[in-house]
Amino acid sequence: MMSIKAFTLVSAVERELLMGDKERVNIECVECCGRDLYVGTNDCFVYHFLLEERPVPAGPATFTATKQLQRHLGFKKPVNELRAASALNRLLVLCDNSISLVNMLNLEPVPSGARIKGAATFALNENPVSGDPFCVEVCIISVKRRTIQMFLVYEDRVQIVKEVSTAEQPLAVAVDGHFLCLALTTQYIIHNYSTGVSQDLFPYCSEERPPIVKRIGRQEFLLAGPGGLGMFATVAGISQRAPVHWSENVIGAAVSFPYVIALDDEFITVHSMLDQQQKQTLPFKEGHILQDFEGRVIVATSKGVYILVPLPLEKQIQDLLASRRVEEALVLAKGARRNIPKEKFQVMYRRILQQAGFIQFAQLQFLEAKELFRSGQLDVRELISLYPFLLPTSSSFTRSHPPLHEYADLNQLTQGDQEKMAKCKRFLMSYLNEVRSTEVANGYKEDIDTALLKLYAEADHDSLLDLLVTENFCLLTDSAAWLEKHKKYFALGLLYHYNNQDAAAVQLWVNIVNGDVQDSTRSDLYEYIVDFLTYCLDEELVWAYADWVLQKSEEVGVQVFTKRPLDEQQKNSFNPDDIIHCLKKYPKALVKYLEHLVIDKRLQKEEYHTHLAVLYLEEVLLQRASASGKGAEATETQAKLRRLLQKSDLYRVHFLLERLQGAGLPMESAILHGKLGEHEKALHILVHELQDFAAAEDYCLWCSEGRDPPHRQQLFHTLLAIYLHAGPTAHELAVAAVDLLNRHATEFDAAQVLQMLPDTWSVQLLCPFLMGAMRDSIHARRTVQVALGLARSENLIYTYDKMKLKGSSIRLSDKKLCQICQNPFCEPVFVRYPNGGLVHTHCAASRHTNPSSSSPGTRT
Repeated sequence: MMSIKAFTLVSAVERELLMGDKERVNIECVECCGRDLYVGTNDCFVYHFLLEERPVPAGPATFTATKQLQRHLGFKKPVNELRAASALNRLLVLCDNSISLVNMLNLEPVPSGARIKGAATFALNENPVSGDPFCVEVCIISVKRRTIQMFLVYEDRVQIVKEVSTAEQPLAVAVDGHFLCLALTTQYIIHNYSTGVSQDLFPYCSEERPPIVKRIGRQEFLLAGPGGLGMFATVAGISQRAPVHWSENVIGAAVSFPYVIALDDEFITVHSMLDQQQKQTLPFKEGHILQDFEGRVIVATSKGVYILVPLPLEKQIQDLLASRRVEEALVLAKGARRNIPKEKFQVMYRRILQQAGFIQFAQLQFLEAKELFRSGQLDVRELISLYPFLLPTSSSFTRSHPPLHEYADLNQLTQGDQEKMAKCKRFLMSYLNEVRSTEVANGYKEDIDTALLKLYAEADHDSLLDLLVTENFCLLTDSAAWLEKHKKYFALGLLYHYNNQDAAAVQLWVNIVNGDVQDSTRSDLYEYIVDFLTYCLDEELVWAYADWVLQKSEEVGVQVFTKRPLDEQQKNSFNPDDIIHCLKKYPKALVKYLEHLVIDKRLQKEEYHTHLAVLYLEEVLLQRASASGKGAEATETQAKLRRLLQKSDLYRVHFLLERLQGAGLPMESAILHGKLGEHEKALHILVHELQDFAAAEDYCLWCSEGRDPPHRQQLFHTLLAIYLHAGPTAHELAVAAVDLLNRHATEFDAAQVLQMLPDTWSVQLLCPFLMGAMRDSIHARRTVQVALGLARSENLIYTYDKMKLKGSSIRLSDKKLCQICQNPFCEPVFVRYPNGGLVHTHCAASRHTNPSSSSPGTRT
């Protein structure tokens, strides 16, 4: 059982004020209506007191009762019950089985003497059904056996409405609308006196202890159940709340939401309707009355009257939070919703959630704390402020007052425990990362992102870079100092870049690569700088660091110019001539850049092509001249040179030929002669100097690429002639000639070739050539025949159409109109369209389409 101080017991009417020195006078019943307190005694007196409540700042309110008057009712029996009907200004008094009406102010009986006789007990209907504001509905348990009666009570008269018989003798009753909640001898029932329908609730033995039936709200009752249970029941016969456990000797019960208060012989116990737990116990002996009046709970002994003063719910909740009883505090706060105005409740409840969140946070219950912070819409700076130095120095934040927690900072909260502190920092990282993109961050984005950056930097967290390369609101001054303190220079560069200080960012990264400062965040930082400059829009910055990147690596550094975005290249932001001038000191980079211009961008500018060819040539000559030159590199450069010489038509051929004189590069010389149209010289070099017959054949192919067939045929004939003019002793050339003919039979004029061949060559030797030539000749002949046949057929069709048109007669008169100008024909000269339309010759000359058709007309 978790205790809480929910009520304080305060004296309202002292014994001396009520009865003076009369020892035998006892209190029998109590009624309270606003400030009016009525007490009925066993000697048939009714006392009227005026209650004055005096609030005390540091404690519960006190009450002072002032006696107004007292009235003897004229009987020798005790006053059993009192009920106020303030709308009628009447007090209903049950005495000697009779209910009398007296004036609430002077306690005088009504002049009419109206009363209800034969009543054992009664209850007012607080949810009346009559709709008449000038009467109250009263339900009595009649002294007749097993009878309930319903009355309407007016200022000076009473009227019976209904009489209901029950299966057993009723002992207690409560009323709500048409529903009666009755305690019979052995059970509780709900009875609708309008329809006559009854519903059993649960059994109860009235012989063991008296029953309790209490209306606690609209269509809901509280009953004393078996086994010491306080049971809740609705008019539908069901329970919407769990029962509370109270003493088996309970003699009275009342409700002051969210509590159920029970009275037994020795104690007043307070139970929560929200979690059904007993919250408070107050010693109270000889008590026999416990009732609630419009939210005010009154208890009485036979000699005195007391009031249970509730502590403010906020005070109760704060006491629970101070005791770290978070769940109970939240349950109580939720339950208070119905008794507090909506806006005030929302403010209070949010604050309670925030306080509860800090309690859970201090206990390292981070999941629970996070949910409470979110639900309570916590100003996240309250949490950040616990962590020393995380809030920016420019932040204007001040903590909530009164404070949401008792901690100065994280050191006090964790008592210096480094492991706990690390856990708290990891939680804050996670929480800030989650809320930074939500509405919680509105207005505080700089504080949140700056704090998150500091946490990431201190913990060497991978997410630091992710934060800086995406949209963020980190404050530059605070963040830069913190990153520098933790030697996060690469991240500091990213921060500078995000704040449009690219020059500072690049200089910092350059210092890292040069070793001036130490930061191992990126092992590929040099490549990163090159990539950064490649996409940088600041031309001055790129030029400022161009030499640095090229000195580190010509091949990589040149990418600053070769890999620039296409849209920037189209703007011609960087002039190629300026770049080439810059790269003169870096030959490898210059070659890469010229390759970019010539091969990738395909710029049609002679000087770039010539320059690249010269650089290739110089590299080849250097490699050949070097005694330790690597063959693989020379072959690769030579291949690039040959490919450029073959593919490009823009370089200066004569200039390169002069550079090749005496260089010992016959293949390159042959390609250049070919570019000049000196094919015989080129093929002579390939055949006689290089003796590379395959290269000679390839030469014929690439030189004739895109040219007409006769040009290719001429090249192959020239090569064949070179092979054949070598003389009869050149066996290798003869073999090459045979292979050339057999492989490329279709490229030759067979008749001309047969005249060139030596008489000693056999038909078998040239079989593949002859077969290919014959097949090609026959194919060509047949193709021509097919084309000729198709042409003749088409001509025949047109001739037939023409004859048909000439065979039909045309009647022309001066009434015939031209279809174009709509004027008559003045002479027998006209043009006729295929659709039969007639037009003037001069009109037809100006129109080339049939006026009656969208398709072109044909004049006949």
